[in-house]
Amino acid sequence: MTAKLDPFAAAPSLMKNWMGTSVAVASSLEPTLIELVKIRASQINGCANCINMHTVEARAKGETEQRIYLLSAWREAPCYSEREHAALGWTEVLTRLSEGHALESAYQALKAQFTEEEQVKLTLMVNVINGWNRLAVGFGLWVDPAAAKAAQAAA
Repeated sequence: MTAKLDPFAAAPSLMKNWMGTSVAVASSLEPTLIELVKIRASQINGCANCINMHTVEARAKGETEQRIYLLSAWREAPCYSEREHAALGWTEVLTRLSEGHALESAYQALKAQFTEEEQVKLTLMVNVINGWNRLAVGFGLWVDPAAAKAAQAAA
């Protein structure tokens, strides 16, 4: 895949702010939960770049191969906690917002597992990863996970 443009070169100030927001939001909840949310939204959005990046990051944060592989069938897999179920359900309804599926039941599950502050943090994370998916798919981005980690450390 050849990138159509480099958003970091085209709008460096905004992209630096976007990256800062992304890092802050990603560090606001449990690391493996955040990675599961990023992977699941990226699967729904068909973002190979983000699936590649976040499966590498999930493994580095201690996530198991089994749980990564089963993520697309999380409802049927017994290896996710109720909190993870609530987060994944919320991720799916917000990522597929235009489909109007089960928003109220997903919110009730979310409310049972997350404080109000955590609900906002998770919702921001869903928004952030959906934004990254749109940047990556829209502009044909492919970032090597090691290169991204080095760039993030430099920022």
